[in-house]
Amino acid sequence: MATEPRSPLGALAPADFLARHWQRAPLLVRDALPDLGGLLTPDDLAGIACDPEALARLVIRTKDSWEVRHGPFEEDEFGRLPRRGWSLLVSCVDAWVPALAAVTRRFGFLPAWRFDDCMVSYAPEGGGVGPHVDQYDVFLVQLAGRRRWSVGGPAGGFRPGLPLRILEAFAPTERWDLGPGDMLYLPPGTAHDGVSLDDDCLTLSIGFRAPSAADLLATLAQGLAEREDARFADAGRAPAEHRLAITEADLDRTQALLRSAVEDRDAVADALARLVTEPRL
Repeated sequence: MATEPRSPLGALAPADFLARHWQRAPLLVRDALPDLGGLLTPDDLAGIACDPEALARLVIRTKDSWEVRHGPFEEDEFGRLPRRGWSLLVSCVDAWVPALAAVTRRFGFLPAWRFDDCMVSYAPEGGGVGPHVDQYDVFLVQLAGRRRWSVGGPAGGFRPGLPLRILEAFAPTERWDLGPGDMLYLPPGTAHDGVSLDDDCLTLSIGFRAPSAADLLATLAQGLAEREDARFADAGRAPAEHRLAITEADLDRTQALLRSAVEDRDAVADALARLVTEPRL
């Protein structure tokens, strides 16, 4: 009989995790997924980053200067990188490594439509992408090597003139060193910075999307545009006192029209389904 895959939450029950930590507070789980060693090597990741279909980028730091290069890459480009201070990030790695797709299913206590990306990053010692915040929930699993995560503190503005949204001021309240199999969960908006502690550092990031109101409204509008939709109506209006004015009554009618669209549950369900099933590759 096949054994049930180990929970990534350790001894913590999913219901307790969702009540105490999900979108609320970070959680460190030691030895959360100890059976992932050997699924991927840095050379494997570099090979994927050379695929024309891959979503890959290189982040290179030289003192206070940052550079971002987007893939696909040529193989010899990796040989020209500096010895330290860079990171390779590849999204949707589960499309190339089926075993990683199986790992994402261990998070089945969360609905599949919330899943966004299975990203893997490699960095030699000192590599990272700088202190930043993400607007999604993420589980950071160490596949190989060690990475130091600095977490917390207020997330203020961003440093100007950089190709990355790097926090201008970062004063972390906690630091953890993660080794193979360790996992750190971070809710949206948590300031954090991960720095490789050796030349073997591979980190798996399992991200869960949170659709923005703007994205949902844009998708809703696209769906409404594809059908014969209700239009602004003003039968029985009074004569205009000022020809160029938009009146309060006009605004009331406009808001009612928009409200009826947003309150159309079928249309909203269609918009949500469209948004979360858009191809990632």
